[in-house]
Amino acid sequence: MIRPIALLCCFAMPLCAQDLTGVPDDLGAQVVVLGEVHDNPLHHLGQAEMIRRLDPRAVVFEMLTPGQAKQVNADPRTDLDGLGARIGWATSGWPEYAIYQPVFEALGIRPVIGAAASKDTVRQAFSDGASAVMGPDGDRFGLVDALPADQLEQRKKMQFDAHCEAMPLDMMGGMVEAQRYRDAAFAQAVLAALETYGAPIVLIAGNGHARTDWGVPAMIALAAPEVSVKAIGFVEAPTETPFDITVVTDPAERDDPCARFNK
Repeated sequence: MIRPIALLCCFAMPLCAQDLTGVPDDLGAQVVVLGEVHDNPLHHLGQAEMIRRLDPRAVVFEMLTPGQAKQVNADPRTDLDGLGARIGWATSGWPEYAIYQPVFEALGIRPVIGAAASKDTVRQAFSDGASAVMGPDGDRFGLVDALPADQLEQRKKMQFDAHCEAMPLDMMGGMVEAQRYRDAAFAQAVLAALETYGAPIVLIAGNGHARTDWGVPAMIALAAPEVSVKAIGFVEAPTETPFDITVVTDPAERDDPCARFNK
């Protein structure tokens, strides 16, 4: 059994293997969730190193649609500098492809699964609830059950803060439902990949999806308790967010994300 670990790493470019010496090469899990702060290049370097260590059978991406994943799988991957342009990464809304490129380089020719939901589907989860969108699998992933009141309030406050307090607090219930839907959709994609390709499977996703208390690991525990899951959170400061292993890196340089709302 791997107990929760907290590591303080000051990554340098390029990432060296010794930066993650406290993380076991074999986590003893069928599924490994690699969290991230999306715009931190150091986190993608860390994810790339873990992919090389874990040697997964397939990798599921929060950032890729099924169509983009199909393009990646059909691509010769001999020109990774141009892969982002070929799959339309620049219009996807994610940080620039260049900081994710180390992850794609670590993939080799491994199969890629895109788990990103369409904007219309996420909007429907916001308005109608995660269970309504998930359909028959809603019960499997616990979406038919209302969240405990204290957890709901905590998650609404987190969404309120994440959106710079620019949206009414009473709208955050919809944001929580959209997040629950994404967690369930990612868990569903991971379990399908596990059945198709075997273990281990890696999921690349934001830290909010990687947390073990209510994120993808918790969804998998509900739907398939026999599947072993470990989550590594790459973060920018010590945190109480629950992961099996927490890796703290230097923060990325970025503008104030709330500045545009303050204007």
